Amino acid sequence: MRCRSVAETKYNKVKGWIRSKILDGTYAPNQKIASESELMKQFDVSRHTVRVAIGELVSEGWLYTEQGAGTFCTDRALNQQEAPPSSPKKIAIITTYISDYIFPSIIRGAESEISKKGYHVSLFSTNNDHENEKRILETIITQRFDGVIIEATKSATSNPNLNYYLNLESLGIPYIMINAYYDELEPVSVVVDDENGGYLQTEHLIKLGHRNIAGFFKTDDLQGVKRMKGFIKALREYGIPINPKNIITYTTSEKTVKPAECLKSMLESSQEKPSGLVCYNDELVMRLLDVIRKKELNVPEDISIVGFDNSFLAEVSEVKLTTIEHPKSELGKMAAKMILEMIAKGKGSKQGSSIESYVFETKLIIRNSTSCLSPE
Repeated sequence: MRCRSVAETKYNKVKGWIRSKILDGTYAPNQKIASESELMKQFDVSRHTVRVAIGELVSEGWLYTEQGAGTFCTDRALNQQEAPPSSPKKIAIITTYISDYIFPSIIRGAESEISKKGYHVSLFSTNNDHENEKRILETIITQRFDGVIIEATKSATSNPNLNYYLNLESLGIPYIMINAYYDELEPVSVVVDDENGGYLQTEHLIKLGHRNIAGFFKTDDLQGVKRMKGFIKALREYGIPINPKNIITYTTSEKTVKPAECLKSMLESSQEKPSGLVCYNDELVMRLLDVIRKKELNVPEDISIVGFDNSFLAEVSEVKLTTIEHPKSELGKMAAKMILEMIAKGKGSKQGSSIESYVFETKLIIRNSTSCLSPE
């Protein structure tokens, strides 16, 4: 039994590698793949193992062989057109996170619409990691989902998985991006007006008399970049000098430590301390409130703070947050309706679809975490 398990692992490794190279575009349709001898050497396996892997890929429609010529990559887009509709009907929802923060509300909104049409929903989380995104996209393509709702992973950075999205398009599998998108693909998307949201956060503090305002933004996601743009725009329009030291940027991997450390340094500095904080989201506000408490400062008496997303966190803390509304469930519902329409029309996202992207307007929800700056 043990030997059999090892053999199965070896041929699956070869099979998985070939399939991955097809999906990422290394092997184009009708292109010859590596020879049996090359694969034997690369994976240190027997010819039998290689042939079992190739044989399964041939039977599954990934490859075809020509006697005396070798093995070639199938034109799967052509096969997709000839194939019968998939059964059961299934739609994938891919978000950076599933059970945290605002994501359950987005997912519930989408599921409620999708289930009405008899589709099964499969949930996936990338944990905002490109390698996870790659594995999930391979699953989506291999299992031939009818459509996909996707939250872009680290949407403000260069994405190594763009070929997988092009593969979706070539196979006629429609997809919609939510919250953010990969600009290179110009996909159909459902997003929030993040730039205006950042502007409203900042303008609110300015109108309360604050001038020394610090902004904290996660910049490996497009949302954070746009919110920072709105922050800078508001300061400029109101003629307030921009202090580069008051713009704190961080990445996903730094979010639990860097913003809090930077605020701590600001509050301990001999320089003038910020009287107002603009935050990337409500989740960040919770971390910064811990720093403010430890410094024995009060919100909003000593420092005002504005969040983003109007999440459940905005009302569960002792300080009720002034924040920007995020449609959450409505965003999920909108994306679901759009992907269902795209599926019904039988068109991929870049194949002549008439579906237009949608942008939700932002509005400020004023609570107790901000107040007028007291004159000195």
